[in-house]
Amino acid sequence: MPLEATMVIIDNSEYMRNGDYMPSRFDAQADAVNTIVQTKIDSNPENTVGVMTMAHKGPEVLVTHSKELGQVIKGLHTASLNMGGYIDIPTAVNIALLALKHRENKNLRQRIIVFVGSPLQGAAADEREMIKLAKKLKKNNVAVDLIVFGDGIEEGESSVLRAFTENVSSADNSHLVLVPPGPHLLSDMIISSPILAEDRGMPPGTMVAAGPSTTSGTSDYEFGVDPNLDPELAMALRMSMEEERARQAAEDQARQATTDGSQATHSRDGVTNDTEEPQPAPAASEGRDVDMDGDDEEDLDEEEAIARAIEMSMKQDQEEHKK
Repeated sequence: MPLEATMVIIDNSEYMRNGDYMPSRFDAQADAVNTIVQTKIDSNPENTVGVMTMAHKGPEVLVTHSKELGQVIKGLHTASLNMGGYIDIPTAVNIALLALKHRENKNLRQRIIVFVGSPLQGAAADEREMIKLAKKLKKNNVAVDLIVFGDGIEEGESSVLRAFTENVSSADNSHLVLVPPGPHLLSDMIISSPILAEDRGMPPGTMVAAGPSTTSGTSDYEFGVDPNLDPELAMALRMSMEEERARQAAEDQARQATTDGSQATHSRDGVTNDTEEPQPAPAASEGRDVDMDGDDEEDLDEEEAIARAIEMSMKQDQEEHKK
């Protein structure tokens, strides 16, 4: 588990009132900060976390090198009451660097996590100035993670921040995470990103490819659920998907069988219609006529026989009378 002192810089500008991240950008950010702080403290009891803002009247440190989640929650509540203005990333990062230099345990590695949910202003929008700042941080062995959401994911802002991440990264210790709006939680996207991979005992290479990471907010896990965090949900989703695939396969087979049967029926009907031809019936009619003639001849023979029998009977009667 890493041994680190971390400063979390949050965005408390006017843009954080937007509701494209439920329930609002600031509330989603506050939930993500709680997740990060809790994960850092749980991974190593020597770790410390500080929190500061970078908008309103200017960057302000709220919590310095604490191990208590309660102090962080109190600082986030204070920040929620002081939203407005524009973010000043360079000034806030320099103040965070100064705070890390005054950490009690010099054995702690230094890390800064910056939440960016607003358009870049002033020096932050200047790629040269940001690269210059990145090289300064790299020289002081400070790792930086950028969590970009809201208006910060616009093409111009993300390109400047990507260049900053590439120049500050040393041995893949810095990351850029882009989280677009959607049904997912900002905290879920962060916990499944390389930012907290080492704190959770997972090698960063298992999360994304090597190098300064750039994610689009989509999880690398199947169905978007980390099986290590919720194995029951991951198993239920996998079983549901397998059942749905089996049902669709059965429907396809039944549909194919029906189609094949109808085609075979049509082909048989076509063969029958082509081979069968109407047969003339003159012979049959002639046969019936011949049969009728034969019946007439038989009738005449019978009449003649009867007439002869009557005639013979009369002759016998006459002969008897003569005797």
